[in-house]
Amino acid sequence: MVRRASLPGLKEAARRAPASLRSLRQPREAASGVGGAAAHPYQRLKDGDAVLYVVRAQDGAGRDAYRVTGWCGDLTVRSAAESPRLSAPGVGLGNVRRDGEYPADILHGIHLWSRNQPELGDWFNRVRARHGASLRLLVWDDTGYELPWELFLLPGDATRGFQEAWLGAQVVMSRWTTVHDSGHDLPRETTDCRGRVLGYLHHEMADDGRVFRPYAHQLHARMTAFLQALDTPGDPTGLVYMGCHGTYGDSVPRLTLGNRTWAELNGQAMGALRADRSLVCLNACHSGRAVLNSAQGEQALRGFAELFLRKGAGGCIVTSGQVGDKEARALVRGLVEQVAEHPHSPVTRTLLSFRARAAEEFGPPSAVPPIRDDDGRVDEFGQKRVLRLLYAFMFHYYGHPQTTLRLTARGVEAR
Repeated sequence: MVRRASLPGLKEAARRAPASLRSLRQPREAASGVGGAAAHPYQRLKDGDAVLYVVRAQDGAGRDAYRVTGWCGDLTVRSAAESPRLSAPGVGLGNVRRDGEYPADILHGIHLWSRNQPELGDWFNRVRARHGASLRLLVWDDTGYELPWELFLLPGDATRGFQEAWLGAQVVMSRWTTVHDSGHDLPRETTDCRGRVLGYLHHEMADDGRVFRPYAHQLHARMTAFLQALDTPGDPTGLVYMGCHGTYGDSVPRLTLGNRTWAELNGQAMGALRADRSLVCLNACHSGRAVLNSAQGEQALRGFAELFLRKGAGGCIVTSGQVGDKEARALVRGLVEQVAEHPHSPVTRTLLSFRARAAEEFGPPSAVPPIRDDDGRVDEFGQKRVLRLLYAFMFHYYGHPQTTLRLTARGVEAR
């Protein structure tokens, strides 16, 4: 049985086109940020719910940029129309790869990107001060710019007792993207994902299956058999898991999971998702990256998170870049173990704990190790430290912030 509860206000917020944001009424407290423009006035969100809405824009020179609107009760923030932020392609975690920049340079770039948005950092701290551990932040980002919100560097605030810290290690976070062709807007219901594990494991990732041994599971080594099972509703499915390779490129045909393209997976019915509202976990490099599909004649972001949500998933865990196998397996093992111990705890809190542990192991954000030592040699140990941190923040969750996962034990009938 799927337990559902509304998240008031999110549906109403999503119905409005971005252009309508210009005419929204003034909130009770003036929006912070340059210009002090009006922000979203929605007051029906539950206490502790915050939304950051991010849309594409262009600056005065026609360059790719974005605007943000944030609201949490009467605490609001909004970019001024005349000064949108540039798209910042250098800070995306898709840049973490063997032929990319040094990890420390990427992290320094993310810190600079964060500090260049002081009004946003102040808003984050204000909502943290008001709601503490009960704060739930949903980032609805429709830019496709791969902005690393989980690694946004929160400024220190001595008056509120806050030290400099990464957002995703301090706050329960979920993401959202516009789901096309389905009348679907922001998540309106929390889902208690219950049942077995249905999965596909590439032969190089067959060891992932050990994690699921205590639970009812149906794991496939061949994609065709897995997709056939996914198309046909059967035993209640709480988790759909794919452990395979993924690829990313500048067009939709370059997006793949295992040996299937985005278009091929888009053609699957995935009836089990629609029936059970299962949580989807894509343990595959680049599975969280999206493409603006103008090459195929539409102004729409297309990626695997949008695809599985549109097919009926109750939530989707993806990766925003190329993650090392060891780190990916550590997440899955930790996620499943915590789910078994705390089946009523939202998936977002499990991911928060995962990131918080990585941040604690790294140390203060200011302690980024230098790339080279005094003799000019690359400090490989230090760069691997940064890399482990970046990996931990690559796992993103799309869906309702209160969604839970309850796997059925082996030999126990799902209810």
